[in-house]
Parts: sequence; structure tokens; C-alpha cells
Amino acid sequence: MPAVLDDVLGWLRCPNCGKPLSRVGETARCVSGHSFDIARQGYLSLLPPGWHGGADTAAMVAARAEFLAGGHFAAIAAAVADEARLAAAGQPGRCIAEIGAGTGYYLSAALDPLPAAFGLALDASKYALRRAAQADQRIGAVGCDIWHGLPVADGAAAALLDIFAPRNAAEFRRVLAPGGTLIVVAPNPAHLRELAPLGLLNQQPAKGERIARMLAPHFTQEAERQVTTTMNLSQADVRNVVMMGPAARHIEPDQLRATAAELPVTLSVTLSRWR
Repeated sequence: MPAVLDDVLGWLRCPNCGKPLSRVGETARCVSGHSFDIARQGYLSLLPPGWHGGADTAAMVAARAEFLAGGHFAAIAAAVADEARLAAAGQPGRCIAEIGAGTGYYLSAALDPLPAAFGLALDASKYALRRAAQADQRIGAVGCDIWHGLPVADGAAAALLDIFAPRNAAEFRRVLAPGGTLIVVAPNPAHLRELAPLGLLNQQPAKGERIARMLAPHFTQEAERQVTTTMNLSQADVRNVVMMGPAARHIEPDQLRATAAELPVTLSVTLSRWR
């Protein structure tokens, strides 16, 4: 069992009964007898028994890892890290958790200015969890489904990151400590607009309003900032940014081979902070 899972286990709960988990050899168990094996790749799956929901495939995760390694979304990571640093300042001893953490890219950036903090990378994809478990020695990677309830203790998190991920406002409120911070990153209508002809869905202009309506019963918005720049993407970068998202399920790689050798593409997102 990776050492970091020992560090974060106290923040986790059994997905079947909600009771605390403890380590028993290479498993995590609750007092009710529910047991969960630690994968040899270093992550702990707390997905509900028989879960068969959709999750990112190995190819999607590989494309994401390669694209993010190129630094194209570094401006988003820097903004998230800045917000996480502020959020954790008054919440010592609590974790930074990320919903739909993928490869752990943003969570790792958020932990950089917080040497005493630990992270929980929450995702349904075993392929993503394998990478997240190796992204930072302070990240515990945990398999879960946001719509079945997060296997995280009440009030465990100082900050919760939701970056291009689904949002379950009631669960977010439950796992955040009093005064805890929710950091949301969502695409603007201009985000990746140059790639729309390749089959990417256009971003809806009222998305920010829908997010606000969803979160308002549980959170108060404190701040908002825009992160906008132009990325110069190679043909390989274009392929990766398309294939790392939902478009990968209906676009054939052959459709991307006719793109220019280098293409200027807009990065445009809104980062909002909620408490």
C-alpha cells in the first residue's frame, strides 16, 4: 500500500456504509467488514459494487497526459494553484481534493505551494487513477463516482477543485470544511473554438449562469477571474486535445490528420471561487 494512502485514509469513508476505513495489509476495511483492495498501480477503488458507468479510456487518458505535459494549460494550473494556496491558509490539517482529477495535473500544481498538504485525486477511470497515483508523492488516488456519493468524510477538505468536471453541489458542500473553498474552472464560448470543425461541441454561452444556479443553494460566490490566451498547437497537440475529451468517442483519428502543421487555438476559461 503506497505510503500516501496511509496519510489520506482518515479522510475516506466506506462507499457501502459510510464508516471509517483502516488499513489491513494491502486492503482498506471498515468495521462492517467491507474490504477494498489496493491496486498494484497505487490507487484505491471505492467505486460502488458492480459499477459500470462511463469513464475515460486508456487512449483518452494517454492523450490528456501528453497534451498537458506540453504546458498548454499551464495558465489554468497556475491560477488554480494560487486559489488553492489562499483556500488552505486558514484550514490546516485538511486535504485538497479534486473531482474528476484525471492524471492529477491540476491537483499536483495546487499542492506545490502547500508543502504540508495532501491531495485526494477522485476519478472513476482506473487509467486516470494509475497516473494520478504517480503524479505527486502527496496525492492519494481514489476511484469513485460523483453521482453515487463521494467516499470522503464530512468536512474533510479545505478546498475542492472542479476543473472541467461534473458538479454535485450538495456533496461538495458536505465534504468541505466550514469556510472551505470550492474552485471551479469552466470553458467559455471561445474556448477551443478553432477546433469546432473537427467535431468539438461548441461551448454554450449560458454555462456560467447554469453553474451559478446549481451552486447557489449551497455556496456563495466570492470571486471570478478569466484565464485567456492563444496556444500554438502542433498537429499532434490538436489530436491530443480533441481525443482527450468526450469527442474521442465519436471522432476517428483519421479526421484529424488534415489539420495544419501548427494552429493558433484559443484557451478561454472562467475560474470562480465559492465558499
